[in-house]
Amino acid sequence: MEEQDQTQSSVEVEAEAVEQEQEQQRKRLEEDNVVQFLDSLDGYVTLLDSLSSTIRQGWMELASARHSMGASRINGAFLDMKFHSAATTVQVTEHDEQPHFALCKWASSKNGKCCSGEEEFGEDKLQMISDGPQLRHRSQFSGTLGKTPAKNGTPLIVDDQVQKERSKSLSMFGTLVSPKLRAAQLSFETALETLVEIANMRSTMLSTYDQVRKDLEGTKG
Repeated sequence: MEEQDQTQSSVEVEAEAVEQEQEQQRKRLEEDNVVQFLDSLDGYVTLLDSLSSTIRQGWMELASARHSMGASRINGAFLDMKFHSAATTVQVTEHDEQPHFALCKWASSKNGKCCSGEEEFGEDKLQMISDGPQLRHRSQFSGTLGKTPAKNGTPLIVDDQVQKERSKSLSMFGTLVSPKLRAAQLSFETALETLVEIANMRSTMLSTYDQVRKDLEGTKG
């Protein structure tokens, strides 16, 4: 009888220990979800600030180029209003029931292939969110990179095609264009990249928010 009581007591202690361990794991998971949500929210706000700064810089560079080249050379009359295939597209895919956005830039007008590859941004971006200034610095100058290294460290030939496509888009304003106009082009290109980052960050933020809300409802229940 005494041995049976000891066995029952031991089973109860083990069951209680297992229950406590499960409860601790649940709390750690909930804390991780909250931290991830706050990180994504901070990244979302940081990217919005970066977008605002980049667009403002682009407009200032465009105004400077128009001042130096003259309003007659930079105006909407030179824009090609004919229908043509888009040089930049956004692809949307599903990953773990969460939309993921990828940017394909400077597709060649001849073959329609993407020259610069896809700019993909996923949940691993959260590791950079805590470093706000570094994130803004990367976003601000990512569009000015002239060379894209390959796996073996050599530059890709595709970068020459990217430069050709960029020059082609500015050829409507003349052969010799102001460096400020090229800088404005890169600024607005960077702004487009940032918009895709914002879309991915917002997707992550909403997903983690739903998980946090479910955790809170489960705790109340």
